[in-house]
Amino acid sequence: MKKPITLPRRKVAALFIDLQEEHRQDPRYLVDGFGDVVANAARLQRAARAAGAPLYHFAYVVDLAAGDARPYHPVMPDGRSAFSDKDDPLTAICAEVAPQEGEPLLVKSEATAFRDGLAAELRGRGVEWLVIAGVWTEACVDATVKDAIGYGFRVLLVKDACGSGSRAMHQTGILNLANRLYGGAVVSTDAACRLLSGETAPAWQVEGSVPLRYEAETLGKLYAAL
Repeated sequence: MKKPITLPRRKVAALFIDLQEEHRQDPRYLVDGFGDVVANAARLQRAARAAGAPLYHFAYVVDLAAGDARPYHPVMPDGRSAFSDKDDPLTAICAEVAPQEGEPLLVKSEATAFRDGLAAELRGRGVEWLVIAGVWTEACVDATVKDAIGYGFRVLLVKDACGSGSRAMHQTGILNLANRLYGGAVVSTDAACRLLSGETAPAWQVEGSVPLRYEAETLGKLYAAL
């Protein structure tokens, strides 16, 4: 259900997952509505910077020669990674949401952003809440959110600043996360920006265990209600 919340000042960080050009330009990996996702992520970044919240940017890049691919990783006939290959210029972060000076860009070759001591660094900065946006909803966003919860962080999942290969894939991914977003909340970009500025805003929070039961015909309505 929705209820008003506030975020604790100076205890919030923002994570932006894999907002890379391949999701805008590579026909194999286009994200539905990616222009809106990027625009909303840019709004979040401006709000986070204005609030003094640290920003972390992530890019999925695969270097097969370095042996960082997971088992059964898909490979092209020429031996390159089937996606996010290190030599592909489309792995670059989109200019509209690129890191500014002092903001780390962390390269990963797996779904979750939680690697290389990220959780410890966030704890060291006193972070309690993570504002999370990016792509793909059911893959890298999902893995990052679940790991964040496992490490004890509260997650503010910004539903319209995330995206996937289709609307149905995205909406299903958000609903699946919402069902288990214990300690966190789902919000729109508008609400997230208000929360980052120190205001109170409505947020959907899970009550009980797995409250959202949906069919294909109810998917969109439940998503809109979050």
